[in-house]
Amino acid sequence: MAMASMARRKSSLLLSKSLCNSSDAFKYSLSLTSFSRGFASGSGDDNDVVVIGGGPGGYVAAIKAAQLGLKTTCIEKRGTLGGTCLNVGCIPSKALLHSSHMYHEALHSFANHGVKFPSVEVDLPAMMAQKDKAVTNLTRGIEGLFKKNKVNYVKGYGKFISPSEVSVDSLEGENTVVKGKNIIVATGSDVKSLPGITIDEKRIVSSTGALALSEIPKKLIVIGAGYIGLEMGSVWGRLGSEVTVVEFAADIVPTMDSEVRKQFQRTLEKQKMKFMLKTKVVSVDTSGNGVKLTLEPAAGGEQSTLEADAVLVSAGRTPFTSGLGLDKIGVETDKVGRIIVNGRFSTNVQGVYAIGDVIPGPMLAHKAEEDGVACVEFIAGKEGHVDYDMVPGVVYTHPEVAYVGKTEEQVKALGVDYRVGKFPFLANSRAKAIDDAEGLVKILAEKESDKILGVHIMSPNAGELIHEAVLALQYGASSEDIARTCHAHPTMSEALKEAAMATYDKPIHI
Repeated sequence: MAMASMARRKSSLLLSKSLCNSSDAFKYSLSLTSFSRGFASGSGDDNDVVVIGGGPGGYVAAIKAAQLGLKTTCIEKRGTLGGTCLNVGCIPSKALLHSSHMYHEALHSFANHGVKFPSVEVDLPAMMAQKDKAVTNLTRGIEGLFKKNKVNYVKGYGKFISPSEVSVDSLEGENTVVKGKNIIVATGSDVKSLPGITIDEKRIVSSTGALALSEIPKKLIVIGAGYIGLEMGSVWGRLGSEVTVVEFAADIVPTMDSEVRKQFQRTLEKQKMKFMLKTKVVSVDTSGNGVKLTLEPAAGGEQSTLEADAVLVSAGRTPFTSGLGLDKIGVETDKVGRIIVNGRFSTNVQGVYAIGDVIPGPMLAHKAEEDGVACVEFIAGKEGHVDYDMVPGVVYTHPEVAYVGKTEEQVKALGVDYRVGKFPFLANSRAKAIDDAEGLVKILAEKESDKILGVHIMSPNAGELIHEAVLALQYGASSEDIARTCHAHPTMSEALKEAAMATYDKPIHI
């Protein structure tokens, strides 16, 4: 019964997917059906697609466009492909998270498994070299993919001079004009600064500087309790820093389910990470050897001071749209600088599109990639689709926290009758066997239909486990569908099966 119902839901979803996110579909249908996917005639400089930005959204869009037979050029100002994510974001941070976790495990956990060393020490230059090697290999790999797919790569800063022309100041100091029938803005985002705080990337650092500190700070203050702040705080905390997180809001990671968030914060506190919530930074003093912050309650009140060797400013990111000439060609943006697009990623200017961090939606690399593919598919006369409700979020601490769909608070706000199923990793045999059993799986499902509304996982490798849940939500599965799917034993993924059993019926192992 469960499998049959899932098949019906899948068929219904496939029909509806082509209609969603496409309120302007009929307006554009005529122009799309007449689009030619052959190379441009006329000037040899003309492209079918020009992509400004070579980050996850931009380079993926460029490759996909070339695969669809479109003559494509990608413009990237950094000089290396991969954008913030690959060069100074996702990839180097995960390299350091893994290396610091290995050190922490060797220092605190190996002996429990019968592995003993006379001493364990950090070789920070070697750790940084490993991180840099990973980045270099991956950026070169993308250049190889460009060559394989015949994507023209221009290194330089691009800005519009017309809706079909981009002026590029090359890294060699020359200027050229790149022409394209369709131009995609994929310039990503930049660090959001705070009033009165100057980031020097030495003592007051952004996430970029935090990835390249020359020594381990004795005391580190992190301003901001989001993904980046907690991940980078975890890196340096594992390596020996005393980490204090200062957050203006009442909670860490506000997009997270509150029950999971509270357990997550307790876990981080057990790892000696300190939190000062509902607290704002009034001023920063760098006149001494270290950094002194003046703080006060977010609601106002008595001030206090906090000193550290380094401060990480991690208060979010802002769309990188300035200096692109968008105003010159009349592209509309909102009050925070995001480019306004319709369901087909088209701006108000014909032939100009935008994807990734420069448009509304979660500022995540994998979201940008999906945007890029869908946008190019629309340009090529096909149907693209991105459902932002199905984009998973992952905090890559240890344990990791991953989630997709609705939180319990969001489900309550919708007024939907629902069930909750939970299963702790303390009752999971694989987690117990490897002595790493902190966390839980929490599933929310509609009471009447049993359709899954949201899944939240806190565990080692939660970022890998979440994709079964993403697929389940994508195809409208019920909790019973997951519960009746055979999972290998012993695996961490069995906790998801047990939580699903707890949602529609009863679990076995608790």
